[in-house]
Amino acid sequence: MYEHRMMSPLTFPKFLRRMALHGSVALALIAVSLFVGMFGFHHYLANKSWSFSFLNASMILSGMGPVEAEKLGPTGQVFAGVYALYSGIVFIVVMGIVLAPVIHRILHRFHWEAGR
Repeated sequence: MYEHRMMSPLTFPKFLRRMALHGSVALALIAVSLFVGMFGFHHYLANKSWSFSFLNASMILSGMGPVEAEKLGPTGQVFAGVYALYSGIVFIVVMGIVLAPVIHRILHRFHWEAGR
């Protein structure tokens, strides 16, 4: 997927395409994670609406914490805790996906052997 150090760095339009691909993978991971959170909150808190489930899932996924955590009940609180741990890992993975092409391009510029 990435060019070898003996190859010249990607042109800027190809680099932008690579960034768009990585960005779309990151957005897909975030969307799936948000849906899992919404489904979990709606399932464990069946009396709450999908909008409340979206609010709680998006707040936890963004690192802000659940809304009205004390009203979730024991099962909902356990789900919120597990989902918060999962969300922290998703954050690290998404940052790796988004930053990988940039870091590779920077390191490739330093190690590119143009004369070979």
